[in-house]
Amino acid sequence: MKIRSHSESHIVELDDGSRWQIFPGDLNLTLDWKPETELAVVPIEDEVSSHALVGDDGMVRAIPAGESWPVREVKSALKDG
Repeated sequence: MKIRSHSESHIVELDDGSRWQIFPGDLNLTLDWKPETELAVVPIEDEVSSHALVGDDGMVRAIPAGESWPVREVKSALKDG
């Protein structure tokens, strides 16, 4: 899928209409994304996210927009780097 909108650094909307929140520790990986960037949404088993957005430059962890991050797990993941 291609990116429809990425006007906020932590939210990306794909051309299928789905909206995703990017994990705070992965935001730097989205800086080079352009509308023509191809991404696949893949379910993952991770302590902080339910999905990954996977492209040629790697993957970022994500949850559906509007959902809340598990605070304790996010703090731990960010602290551990």
